[in-house]
Amino acid sequence: MKTKQSSPKKFLKGFFKPSTQKVFALQTNFSKKQIRVDGISCTIFLMVIALGIFGCLMVYSASSYVAKYRYDNEYFYLTKQIIGVVLGIIAMFIFSKIDYHKLKKFMWVALILSAILLLLVFIPGIGVENYGARRWLNLGLFTIQPSEFAKFAFVLFAAGYLSDNYEKVGKFKTLLPVLGVGLGFCILIILEPNMSITMCMGLIMLFMLFVGGAKMKHFVFLGLPFAGAIPALIIMEPYRIQRFMAFLNPWANPQGEGFQLIQSLYSLGNGGMFGVGLFNSRQKYLFLPFSESDFVFSIIGEELGFFGASMVIIAFAVLVFLLIRIAKNARDRFGALLTLGIASVIAIQVIINLCVVSGSIPPTGLPLPFISAGSTSLLVFMSAIGVVLNVDRQSRKSKI
Repeated sequence: MKTKQSSPKKFLKGFFKPSTQKVFALQTNFSKKQIRVDGISCTIFLMVIALGIFGCLMVYSASSYVAKYRYDNEYFYLTKQIIGVVLGIIAMFIFSKIDYHKLKKFMWVALILSAILLLLVFIPGIGVENYGARRWLNLGLFTIQPSEFAKFAFVLFAAGYLSDNYEKVGKFKTLLPVLGVGLGFCILIILEPNMSITMCMGLIMLFMLFVGGAKMKHFVFLGLPFAGAIPALIIMEPYRIQRFMAFLNPWANPQGEGFQLIQSLYSLGNGGMFGVGLFNSRQKYLFLPFSESDFVFSIIGEELGFFGASMVIIAFAVLVFLLIRIAKNARDRFGALLTLGIASVIAIQVIINLCVVSGSIPPTGLPLPFISAGSTSLLVFMSAIGVVLNVDRQSRKSKI
């Protein structure tokens, strides 16, 4: 592309410009290239399954005592997690076989459906209230969390819209649909309330605009209200102010708002270099709330130590890196943006989760992808990985 907007960022320089030398190498030595690219997809597939299995182990370890205490079944959370992993693997396989270009035709349907689901959580009898928040829908046999679908529906829309309008991205009015949809989702999610997913959605929106070609002056214009919205949202709700104060000094109220963060730090500190051993956590005995979901990484740090926790972080870093590699080799701009968007959801959510459990940012609930308890999260994240695998499949077909 020769337009200025087609490659607005230096680090994306090689994403959309085909190289004659690369094409020649593919034509003369394609079998070697195919094996290398196939290896990336295979590695991602195996890594995601490994993370899912590892998540089952950690969910069981973190939840066995509380599940026995509450439900008289120590395998309660493990059973649900295994079902989520199995369904997720099936969904990943199915989406890997569906041409990702077909998904573009349904981006408006995905947006409208996500908005409807986000609105349904406020209807009594359908929306499930838990700990003062309405974030789930009761579908009879199971519950779902609509915000998990909304993140990826937004990525699909943003990738489709920005790829179709990349020559006009330099104009601010071209960005308004992406901003409108992103902010609309943020408003619906914060009303649940769910500040963590709201922050995640806002960061995903800014990232998609960045890789889509928005100019730096646009981010300066957007950055001021975005930065001001965070303290405003904290001030609006008293419990958020209490959480922020607990973040500044959790020991000021160790039996109240500071309790969870203190227990998380105890858990991480108790792990030392190599941990106390798998299934040997002490904090899971009703000391650390949500140890099987939002704070499962604390249990990982306690049982597997700094070494094990580091391996998990490295695994996520490698996964995101491989997704970026696939985005760079995508056959078109839509595939590249879609893959980058999915990579951004994973990266942002991992970073926020790790910052929360380590006390680097105020406590907020956000699951660790592929590992934390939650069937909805597993299903949508593995489905998204399936889409990425199809992007890679299509890019290899176009180079034969």
